[in-house]
Amino acid sequence: MNSYLYVIIGITIVFLVVMAAGASFHPLKWIGRLAVRLLVGALLLFLLNVIGESFSMHIPINLATSAASGLLGLPGIAALIIIKFSLGI
Repeated sequence: MNSYLYVIIGITIVFLVVMAAGASFHPLKWIGRLAVRLLVGALLLFLLNVIGESFSMHIPINLATSAASGLLGLPGIAALIIIKFSLGI
């Protein structure tokens, strides 16, 4: 439990130093957008799995598939479906 506390304190100190230095928060904005896209990708895969249940199609939701569907959008989902059916997994 104490190691988590040290990590949180360390991240807070780094954040405060960056704020005090007046550095740009552009990398934080980029990381935030990436996180949102990964969450949207996971949501799209969940909806695909709910709809595909009647066709006995299931694509596992993990970091790689969420990244493919979130970053590439519909072409990424189409690629995952094609890979699923072509490999027969």
